[in-house]
Amino acid sequence: MWLLNARTRRLKLFISDTQVPRYAILSHTWGDDEVSFSDWRTLGPDAVAEKDGFTKIDYCCKQAVDDGLSWAWIDTCCIDKTSSAELSEAINSMFRWYKNASACYAYLSDVGTVASTDRARIERQLAQSRWFTRGWTLQELLAPQNLVLLSKDWVPMGTKAGLRDVLSSITGIEDEFLCGGSLDEASVAKRMSWAATRQTSRVEDIAYCLMGIFDINMPLLYGEGMKAFRRLQEEIMRSNPRDHTLFAW
Repeated sequence: MWLLNARTRRLKLFISDTQVPRYAILSHTWGDDEVSFSDWRTLGPDAVAEKDGFTKIDYCCKQAVDDGLSWAWIDTCCIDKTSSAELSEAINSMFRWYKNASACYAYLSDVGTVASTDRARIERQLAQSRWFTRGWTLQELLAPQNLVLLSKDWVPMGTKAGLRDVLSSITGIEDEFLCGGSLDEASVAKRMSWAATRQTSRVEDIAYCLMGIFDINMPLLYGEGMKAFRRLQEEIMRSNPRDHTLFAW
């Protein structure tokens, strides 16, 4: 697992989970000008500061330091996507990484700052955010224990626990599963329904983004198209032989 030192802005590889220090993690939707792992390693933070994606990394690191954390993980620059083995390991580990984070910052780039006391307006704003339409952000909502939602100005709008009724209304996910309840207690069909309206840029990712939610591990085969979803269904059936609700999908 690569982590970014929030103070020095240097990447460091931690081989085993026992070595991993406390860290913050960023949840966001991707833009067109993100900073990649190779950008950061080859060019350095100063050279990529003009990229739009740099601002997210910068603010995430600053917020981590403010929260007493020295390390941060951001998917754009902490995964070497030129390595298929590393990409596969990262995606298979991602649910666990979000769950183990000391803090998760959900950055909503299309939501304006709203007073934390105006819950009706918060719900209206959040309901229109792209963050709630993407496949990958589903596990990023469910897995973290401590998640704070941030406006496009990086102003906190509330925590997952504090806004659980609002988030439940938007996503259709019951409070208990939003706030730490075992996902195994939700039927396969119910968990599938949470992702029913979400989208991914690559067709295979609609399967890969659900692996952690079903506690499934499988190799990534980009180019396989919808076969990825069939493989996911097969793995789910093997792991949940008594739950026949999958056949509804």
